[in-house]
Formats: sequence, structure tokens, C-alpha cells
Amino acid sequence: MPRALRLLAIAATLVAAAPPGDVPQRALLDSAPDPYVIAHGGWYYVMATRGDRLAIRRTRDLARLDEAIETTVWQPPARGANARSIWAPELHRLKGRWYIYYTAADAEYDDDAHRGVFVLENRATDPLAGRWVDRGRVNTRLPGLDGTVFTAQGRSWFVYSAYDGPDSVLAIAAMRNPWTLTGPERVIARPDQAWERQGGRQILEGPAFVRGPRGDLFLSYSGSACWSDGYAVGLLRTRADANLLDPRSWTKAARPILASSPGARVFAPGHNTFFQPRPGETWIVYHANGAAGQGCTALRAPHVARIRWSAAGVPEVPLTERALPGPPHD
Repeated sequence: MPRALRLLAIAATLVAAAPPGDVPQRALLDSAPDPYVIAHGGWYYVMATRGDRLAIRRTRDLARLDEAIETTVWQPPARGANARSIWAPELHRLKGRWYIYYTAADAEYDDDAHRGVFVLENRATDPLAGRWVDRGRVNTRLPGLDGTVFTAQGRSWFVYSAYDGPDSVLAIAAMRNPWTLTGPERVIARPDQAWERQGGRQILEGPAFVRGPRGDLFLSYSGSACWSDGYAVGLLRTRADANLLDPRSWTKAARPILASSPGARVFAPGHNTFFQPRPGETWIVYHANGAAGQGCTALRAPHVARIRWSAAGVPEVPLTERALPGPPHD
């Protein structure tokens, strides 16, 4: 097949369908790359990449998120391993304490080789109060970014996007405590699909965990370079009782579950997470550009949609959403 036709075929697989004339719900904010939402204690807590600090918004109504004050809870040191490029924060509640996982780079070497995932801990009930204690860098085997944590099989697991030669891969390890990995670290997915290699890089990043209604475990991830309109969200699946360290336990979906759709005015969607406003109700938040060719900038805005579960128990992401979730209930 001629190269031009091959590229057109690849592009066709990346364009999700949207009903004619239908448009996505208005973005929650004008700018919030790498959005993260957690529902806890009747509140939504929202974070996003700000580059030079970590900040949290709190609201009971996501439709009024733009009215919520953004509170800076931590600023990086002037020097050291976590001084620059503060990206992709995630706020987790683990065993009665708050933790923020974030990506950072060294003050003198702001490059992939000096990038890692770091952890802050707060013992206060309110994450906007109390003191955030620096627990240092997660002891990953490789440099990387976009760390996330989930609980399965009675223990905590850490997944991140690791720099492995020219590839960015997904790696997993068990956790001894919220900032320390224990046992082997294994690569469970590589960018081996055409849609994961757009924009001149082969990348898997932004992992996010969700449990299906049948108990299956899912890890979504973003594939391709974030500056490409081919950037999209893929999915890994495994059984609840599987060996999570065995890459053969994980099955990769053949196509993205969320991709660019000119009809829905969604371009380069990615770096999602899942949240539950109430039991039995799962939503996704992700960033996207509003037009083609806008790249990997602050123009990326957060959108939400309620997950639909297919007959096969797989999460499906609608590109349109007529309503936002109500106030959260634990």
C-alpha cells in the first residue's frame, strides 16, 4: 500500500464517531492539562498540570468549577531533583491520609533522563489544610512520569510511564508503602500499535485504573506524542485474580476507546482518570483540544463523561454528555 494511503488508513482508525451536529459538553475550565478529579466527603477535588506548583480546586458542583478558588498547596524547591517541570499531579486518599503523586525534573537537567515521580503526604482531614511532607522520589527502576496508584488483590500497586530506550512503556510494581516500591518491576505494555506511534514518538503514558462491573481490572493510557492529533486513549484489561506482574495477563484493546473526532470538536484527547461521584457510577475526565493542530499546550481543556459499560463489561466513553454529575456522595 502506498505510504499516503497507509497514513490515511491509520488516521481513519483514530477518528471516533459522533452523531451529526452533536457537540461535546462545554469544558470544565479553559485550561487544565492532565486533569485529575477525586470525589471525597461530599466534595470534588480537582488538580491539573500547572508547571511550577501544585494546586487544588474544591467544589460540590463541577459545573461551577471555574468559580472555585485554586489553592496552591506546594511549590518546588529552587534546587534538587524535583525543582522543575511539575506535571500530572494526582490526589489520592490512602489509609486515612492524603498523597499527591506528581512528575518533576532536576533543576539542572530538565530532561527525560532526570525525570521521575515524587510523593507528598498530608495527615490532615482536609487536603487544603495541614502540612504537605515531601516523601521523595518513588524508587522506580527507570526514569519516567505519570505515576498512579490503585488497590487490588489486597495491596497497593504503582504504574507509571517509563523511559525504556526510545519507547515510553507502562511498568507496574507492588508498593511497600505509598512512596516505596517492593519486589520486581515489570513492563506490561509497549507502544506496538500504529496508533501509539504518531507524532514522531512511540509513547504510552498517563495510566489510570478502573474496576469493571464484573470485577475485571482495567488500565487506560494515552498513546502517541501529546502534540499529535493522533494522541488517544487506549485500554488494558485483566482478570481480578491475574498475576498483575505478568505482561501476558494483560490484554490490549485493538483500538482506542477515546480518539479525535472533528464532528464532536474533540482533538488529541488523553491523560484521563476515572472518578466515582457515588457508588455504581463511574465518570471519566480527560483533556482535549478544541481544534486540530493545537498541540501539547495550555489550550488543553478538561471534559467529563459518564462511562457506559458494554455487554462485554468494557468501558465505553461517549463524546457527548448532556449533564454533569451531581454533588458526590461517599
